Order: sequence, then structure tokens, then C-alpha cells
Amino acid sequence: MSLLPRIGSLFWLKLIGSTVAISTFFIAYFYVQQQPLFAVYEMPLFAPDHWAPLLPWSAWIYFSLWVYICLPTSMMCRPNELGYYLMGACLLSVVGLSVFYFLPTAVPNWEIDWSAYPTLQFLKESDAAGNACPSLHVAFALYAGLWIGRLFSFLKIRGVWHLLNWLWCLSIVISTMTTKQHVFADVLCGGLLGVVVFWLNNQIARKAKFAAFRKND
Repeated sequence: MSLLPRIGSLFWLKLIGSTVAISTFFIAYFYVQQQPLFAVYEMPLFAPDHWAPLLPWSAWIYFSLWVYICLPTSMMCRPNELGYYLMGACLLSVVGLSVFYFLPTAVPNWEIDWSAYPTLQFLKESDAAGNACPSLHVAFALYAGLWIGRLFSFLKIRGVWHLLNWLWCLSIVISTMTTKQHVFADVLCGGLLGVVVFWLNNQIARKAKFAAFRKND
């Protein structure tokens, strides 16, 4: 099946499923943030944290993750395909939230007047500085980006679309630092988590002979 029919298939299942999954994640995320098991550890700063400028407009790129992570499902046309993607997303969430609960972390208290940046102030008020490492924003961005790249290859979508996919993914990763929501160590750990979960997802799907993961597409 080509791309356009795939996008239109299972519309309500994708819409309702994505809404329920994201809502459930946020409920668990904010619960863990407010109920850490132990004392919260402040993440250390490294050179990239001092190099990264504060870019208030990058908050919109940061928010775009919630559109980006829905792109892989938009290209799927069977319930079992959606199931594989959801399975990996659930594993990523469980691992990340477990770390937040048992090893709570936070970014430093930046000496910035957030009231001068309304969009960032809204972000800071809605998502406190806790649940820092690993950055699930980065983990989900890379997990989704790898899925999009694999589906693009399966559907023989090449060239500029792959470039745009990775530019969007990289922009989301960088925005976690330019909004001061995360530090470099959070980004590294989140990136590792996203790649490892995708790899596990890949292995399971290959064994199940899911088309987008076959060695010979």
C-alpha cells in the first residue's frame, strides 16, 4: 500500500489510540514528578550546557515532539503495526519513569527571569525541572525518528524527506537544551534509551516478520 492510503486507514483507531496513550503518559509523568521516592539529585553541567544559548522561540520546536511522535503511526495501515510501535513506546515510558521514580533528578535552577519569556514561562510552570535524566523528550524523538526512517525506506521514500526527518528530530533534541529544560547529560542518556528501545523493537518485529523490518524490503 502506498503512503496516502496508509495515512487515511484506521483513522479513528490512530486518533483515539494516540490521544489515550499520550494522556496516560502525562498522568504517570506528572505523578512521578510530584512523588519521587528519594531525594532529588541536581544534574551536573558540562561544556555543551554553557555553549547552548537560551532561545525562547525553540519552545515551539520542543512542543512539536507531540506531533512528531504521531508521524510513524500515520504511515501504518494494520493494527499489529500500531501495536509494535506502541509496545516500544510503552517500554520506553516504563524504563524512563522507573528511573525518575527511583533515581529522581532535576536540572539546575537557572538564574533567568522566565517572566520575560511568556512561552518558556508557560513551559516551566507546566513542566517543572524534575524528571530530568534521561530526557524522555530526546528518547521519544530518536525512537520516532528511527521508525520514520525505517518506514520511509520500506515505502521507498528517499532523498529530501529523510533529511527533513532527521533535521526535525535533531531540532527537537537541541531544543531540550535551548529551552533549558534539560542538560547535556540528560540528552545523552535519553538518546541512548531511545536507540536501545528501537533496536529491541527492531529485533522483535523482525522475528515476527513485520514488513518494515525485513532484511530484504
